[in-house]
Amino acid sequence: MLNLSELTIKNAQKLIKNREISCRELVAIYLAQTKEKNKSLNVYLEVFEDSAYKAAKKEDENIVSGGVPKLLSGIPLAIKDNILIKEKITSAASRILENYTATYDATVIKKLKEAGAVFLGRTNCDEFAMGASGENSSFGPTKNPYDLERVAGGSSSGSGAAVAANMCLGALGSDTGGSIRMPAALCGIVGLKPTYGAVSRYGLIAMASSFDQIGPLAKTVEDTEILFNIIKGKDEQDLTTVDLNTLNPKPQPQNPIIGVPKEFFSLQENGKEGLSEEVTTVFRGILNGLKNMGCEIKQISLPSLSYTLACYYIMVSAEVSSNMARFDGIRYGLHKNANNLLNDYLESREAGFGKEVKRRIMLGTYVLSSGYYDAYYLKAQKAREHIKNDFKTAFREVDLILTPTAAETAFKIGEKMQNPLSMYLADIFTVPVNLAGVPAISIPKMGEKLPVGIQIIAPWFCEDLLFKLGKEIEKIT
Repeated sequence: MLNLSELTIKNAQKLIKNREISCRELVAIYLAQTKEKNKSLNVYLEVFEDSAYKAAKKEDENIVSGGVPKLLSGIPLAIKDNILIKEKITSAASRILENYTATYDATVIKKLKEAGAVFLGRTNCDEFAMGASGENSSFGPTKNPYDLERVAGGSSSGSGAAVAANMCLGALGSDTGGSIRMPAALCGIVGLKPTYGAVSRYGLIAMASSFDQIGPLAKTVEDTEILFNIIKGKDEQDLTTVDLNTLNPKPQPQNPIIGVPKEFFSLQENGKEGLSEEVTTVFRGILNGLKNMGCEIKQISLPSLSYTLACYYIMVSAEVSSNMARFDGIRYGLHKNANNLLNDYLESREAGFGKEVKRRIMLGTYVLSSGYYDAYYLKAQKAREHIKNDFKTAFREVDLILTPTAAETAFKIGEKMQNPLSMYLADIFTVPVNLAGVPAISIPKMGEKLPVGIQIIAPWFCEDLLFKLGKEIEKIT
């Protein structure tokens, strides 16, 4: 009998290769888990039972006929509901796209299919990926597997909870300001936000195009690395992607110098105001563990961090305003038939969009409007450049940067919904990474009762450094 809590992609690969289990048997086990737990957790918006068995059968037939198992043959994965899978509904957890069927595969989906992966279903998320808790889905919030009264983190809430609850072996999410790392931290799994341009966004329903990045979630750093290596790379369909083979990777230091930004966490004081005692205790324990391994811990400064939230929400809202314009109820998606064209638009969007989407469209339209563009959007662009330069300066002094992923453990469902500013502040540790475009990974550690996330940030296209240190942090007890 398989112990699903300890089963990883790496282990499952060996079981399939050695024919100790068939792809169909493995998929059946996870589909059974899904049926048992989905009603209480609200993880999957749709389960692809028939197509999952069909894909598993195809992999089994290849192996039985003497073929070499592919990298992900029979590995059951979950996909966030804003990544297109051909002939499957992709709704971005919004009523306006509730019945939209994708006509093509996203590039990452195509790569995973070629690697033999089996998709179990599409996972719940904040509507159009706008949120930090998973509560903004039009189909109800995802529950945290550790405590059903608490949030799973957003916006990739379903993907994070699916991995944590053993309802898949790995998942894909998207990260605009922490949307992979936040659910990874709150659900106690690993989540990677790759460098902007390392993974194709073709087939991802855009929220904020200069921030969005698809990335993997899994139980271990090694599994996350496996998934990343399959989905990464240049794509002709996405001109922002980079040919990683042309880059000169930064050498991996034996004992890396790790920077801790004083704006987030003081090495001399007991953390920072606003950082929970539980997170502070876990983070200090990791720092001590790294010191014992021979790493040098160095206090650094990122002076522009105080501007990150304001900069992020101005720029993201502006891009949201632009990207949401296509959802007008005319070309595809929900359509409300009113008495004239203008009312068709108004009623379709009123019925189709949730509160948070409307809020960001309004804010974005405002900061882009005549008389306010220079005062807000242009200043935010300049602040973004300062933030990038801060990271460039910091990485001349240190090899990696370490912070908590979130200031607190998973909070109660509904606790922050009436205070949008409080919800936005939950992203304080994660949004600087997206503004700068650097890669970051969240590594889970257990607090007293709930998981705590430890975030490692690396220079551009240095994911290998994240994986190396992440594996070392996994060893710290």
